[in-house]
Amino acid sequence: MLYIVPTPIGNLDDMTFRAIDILNACDVVLTEDTRTSGKLLKHFNIDKPLWAFHAFNEHKALKSIIDHLKQGKNIALISDAGTPGISDPGFLLVRECVAEGIKVSCLPGATAFVPALVSSGMTTDKFYFEGFLPHKKGRQTRLKYLSTLDVTIILYESPHRLVKCLEEIRDFIGSDRKVCVAREISKLYEEFITLPVAEAITHYTATPAKGEIVIIIEGDTNSPKPKKEKRRDDQI
Repeated sequence: MLYIVPTPIGNLDDMTFRAIDILNACDVVLTEDTRTSGKLLKHFNIDKPLWAFHAFNEHKALKSIIDHLKQGKNIALISDAGTPGISDPGFLLVRECVAEGIKVSCLPGATAFVPALVSSGMTTDKFYFEGFLPHKKGRQTRLKYLSTLDVTIILYESPHRLVKCLEEIRDFIGSDRKVCVAREISKLYEEFITLPVAEAITHYTATPAKGEIVIIIEGDTNSPKPKKEKRRDDQI
């Protein structure tokens, strides 16, 4: 069995009892950074072999991991923070397990975009998760596509690229569109600031942001609303 185990994105109290039980019971833990995960496991008194599994070795390590799973080992996959496979390594391994008929169980747990979206106060019934934009090639293409959407948009961004990203949102999506910048979610200095894009640029130029960041972009409220279907007499 391959277990996908979310880990806290900030507050260690967000670790679930089930996640601790699974990590204690498995044979091996796959992790992005063995040093970071080593500290986490030590905090919860978990002593298991740690194998590096990250964006730079996942293709090379895939066959060996699948072989161990076929031999009957239970393996847990964790990332540095949050749910593996969401803007983190994991997709290739899960896909291969599904193709090979190996059972996969993903535990519910921490992921940054859900609390950011819910706390933003923006529409949650329909949203588009983009994650990290490409740094160079394809970035403008993605931004042009996002500008065509009329739903809430979710981006991940690093603090040193935040202002540039906001400027691109202004240029491609509009300066009046509201954004919520969620920072350091579940940590001591958790912060949610909602402003029109132009004002957000001014704010974060004067006060550079620190920590992990999620950007929630308001849906286009000027888009034409779909017509309501006429009620038929035989509808309940």
